[in-house]
Amino acid sequence: MYNFSYDLHSDLIFFLQLCTTNLYRIPQHMPDLSHYLPITNPTLVFFAVLCVILFAPIIMGRLRIPHIIGMVLAGVVMGKYGFNILVRDSSFELFGKVGLYYIMFLAGLEMDMEGLKKNSRRVLVFGLLTFFVPFIVMYLAGIHLLGYSIQASLLIGILMASNTLIAYPIVGRYGLQRHKSVTLSVGSSMVSLFLALVMLAALVGAAGQGEGMLFWLWFVVKFALFCLGTIWLIPRLARWFLRRYSDAVMQFIFILAVMFLCAALSEMIDMEGIFGAFFAGLVLNRFVPHVSPLMNRLEFTGNALFIPYFLIGVGMLIDVRLLADGGNTLRVMLCMVILGTLAKAIAAYLSAYVFRMPRPSGSMMFGLTSAHAAGAIAIVMVGMRLEISPGHYLVNADILNGVVIMILFTCIISTMVTEHASKQIILLDKSHKQEHERQADDEHFLIPVKYPETTDMLVSLGILMRNPKLNRGIVALNVVYDDVNATYNQKQGRQLLDHVSKIAGAADVRVETQVRIATNIANGIKHAFKEFNTSEIIMGMHRHHNITQKFWGEFIRSLFNGLNRQIIIVDCGQPLNTIRKIQVAVPSRAEFEPGFYRWLERLARLAGNLECRITFHGRQDTLALITEYLRNRHAGVRAEHVVMEHWNELPALAAHVKHDHLFVVIAARKGTVSYKTALERLPDELTRYFSGKNQMIIFPDQYGEQIDSMTFTNPQSSVQGSAYEAMSEWWRRRLKGTSV
Repeated sequence: MYNFSYDLHSDLIFFLQLCTTNLYRIPQHMPDLSHYLPITNPTLVFFAVLCVILFAPIIMGRLRIPHIIGMVLAGVVMGKYGFNILVRDSSFELFGKVGLYYIMFLAGLEMDMEGLKKNSRRVLVFGLLTFFVPFIVMYLAGIHLLGYSIQASLLIGILMASNTLIAYPIVGRYGLQRHKSVTLSVGSSMVSLFLALVMLAALVGAAGQGEGMLFWLWFVVKFALFCLGTIWLIPRLARWFLRRYSDAVMQFIFILAVMFLCAALSEMIDMEGIFGAFFAGLVLNRFVPHVSPLMNRLEFTGNALFIPYFLIGVGMLIDVRLLADGGNTLRVMLCMVILGTLAKAIAAYLSAYVFRMPRPSGSMMFGLTSAHAAGAIAIVMVGMRLEISPGHYLVNADILNGVVIMILFTCIISTMVTEHASKQIILLDKSHKQEHERQADDEHFLIPVKYPETTDMLVSLGILMRNPKLNRGIVALNVVYDDVNATYNQKQGRQLLDHVSKIAGAADVRVETQVRIATNIANGIKHAFKEFNTSEIIMGMHRHHNITQKFWGEFIRSLFNGLNRQIIIVDCGQPLNTIRKIQVAVPSRAEFEPGFYRWLERLARLAGNLECRITFHGRQDTLALITEYLRNRHAGVRAEHVVMEHWNELPALAAHVKHDHLFVVIAARKGTVSYKTALERLPDELTRYFSGKNQMIIFPDQYGEQIDSMTFTNPQSSVQGSAYEAMSEWWRRRLKGTSV
């Protein structure tokens, strides 16, 4: 027993010695990871970038740090100045440039054009301040604090006067793209960029690289031709293409092609491509409604891939180790970060004070205009190629390294300030009155669909008219007859509703779908209306070749006679985003109907989303209420008013309704306040004078609450015509036949 114990103990000691000996030898046999870095396999490079895009927001979210900073810091860690995991190869050059173009393009595409026009003077004032204040401060600092030459100091001033809208994706996440402070910031960024490029061209010309007056004359001509050609050609090309091709992929590719074309043309006239991308966004602004599926696809592609690629690429340029080296690089960086950022803050808060805007708006203006990225790198690269004497260039290594480190700190400051300002603006804009109105709004659309050729238009109309702040979905309904073909029709209906779900899903709109079997189509829609507790109906118009009393279609007449809620009937032969103007005919006393403000709100949203004009034709007292409502609720809508004293003037409007206009008629049910006998001629007038035009007929809410009871004086079913009308029609035809 003793010997056994002793042997076991000896074996245990021998085993531990063997393990210890091999443990020290393990590192010698482990693979050296440095041989596998940096990653060069394209598949693994793309996988690593996707991992950064996926996990950076998660990690930064837990640390309560803006996601954009996480992308830049990830680039610092993974670049050659960090752990050398990735090399900033041609893919980062390409995708990074696309990402920068995307930021500027989306800024122009989501710009409130009407707000920009109304605040053009403020944009110019803020643009001049945010350019000249940093320019003067950094020019003086370059001469007196850094000891640089006049030319080098001018270059530093130009560099810090411009800015890059790094933090703009934060604005989009909070839905503040059309806030006044954002409009001023984006517009002023383009003003400062333009001035910076002009000053840079002047600096190059002064250094002997330009061609004197001939250079400036040719530059002005090229710039004017670019602007005029873009403004004239692209809208016509876009309107033609979007009308002709409705495929989602083709429209997406077309929009991107226009963006890159403008960027390339901008570079050809010695301007940065980001200016052309922004200008393309402004020109295409009204063709891509900000709540449309096309806009959602553009934003999704940019925010999911290209913009993160750009941010990661910016981080890979930054060498944090230069901070430890100290010396002149650190002094240049501190001067740029402290004085340059302070100058941007002075310009932003001074402008907000002059414009009498609240402090959060000033913070937003400062946050968006304080970051520097690709534009600063481009300006520095020009200075590095600018030879001021044999063997001496305008930009030395200290300025280059200082600019690169400055980019990191300004990006961090910009994103943090913008994030905080966005939250403050959201809290400032909320009020108890708005919250009460939000809860009291019963908006819920029901869209019956039957024909594939009109489905896209109806769903798009519902998306453009809905209130995105309520975040309520829509109900898509397909009703089939209960006959021998019911099973086949159900299958076709489900396929159509699947298509509806894709359209709504592309715009991030929830949709409920139902295929209902009914012996009466109108009753099926009525039952679904009550079952889903919807507030109004959007449906297509029946088309008839002959002028008959059945213009509305049998079941449509049954609907607006049997339902007292708003019904919108549409016949639009072209994509809604190509509509240039909405013309609305309003009957007298329409303001006394309970649904007056409901249809007015829907049309105001439609005009605002389409960025088109809207003209109301009606009596003076009715137009006064419409004007007051739009001024208070939709100040950005470009509304006009034309007095129409009598409904008999309706046919005269046909001469003013063009093929790319939408003609809207506010009708009325019999027995309502605004109903008049002249409305009985509406089917004949629409068919005779407005045939082939885009039409919309709205039957407003009749009562405040649903009335389901049927009485002798108020039946649920009513006859459209009368015996007297039938007799008159018969007698007219008889006389016409006798005369022949």
